[in-house]
Amino acid sequence: MIGRLNHVAIAVRDIAKASDVYRKTLGATVSAVVPQPAHGVNTVFITLPNTKIELLEPLGTDSPIAKFLERNPDGGIHHVCYEVDDILAARDRLKAEGARVLGDGTPKIGAHDKPVLFLHPKDFCGTLVELEQA
Repeated sequence: MIGRLNHVAIAVRDIAKASDVYRKTLGATVSAVVPQPAHGVNTVFITLPNTKIELLEPLGTDSPIAKFLERNPDGGIHHVCYEVDDILAARDRLKAEGARVLGDGTPKIGAHDKPVLFLHPKDFCGTLVELEQA
C-alpha cells in the first residue's frame, strides 16, 4: 500500500529564516512561500534529488503548527508524507486494521493539489503520517 516518501515536514517559527538556512547554508533549491489557509499554514518546499522537505509556518494562532510549536519551541519534524495509489482504499484498509484517521476521514486537498489524509501518531510509532494520492 505504501509508496514513495513524498516529503518530511518540519515546523518552523520563521519560514523566511528557515528557508535561508536551506538556500544559503545548504545550497538547496527552495520554493516561494505558499499560504495554505485550509490547513492553517504557510509552506515552502525544498527539492532534493530523492524527496522534498516541507517547511511549515503557522498561519494564525489556531494553526495546528502553532500548537505544535507551543510544545516544541524550537520547531522540529512534524510529519512524514507517503504516497498511496488510492487514498480512499488506503483509508478504508487502515481503518479496518484499527488505525485512526484524523478529522472526519474525508481527504482534503494538500499543498500539491492532491488529496491527503493524516493518521494518528499513536498508531504509527509516535509519528504523524500524511498520506497523499500519488
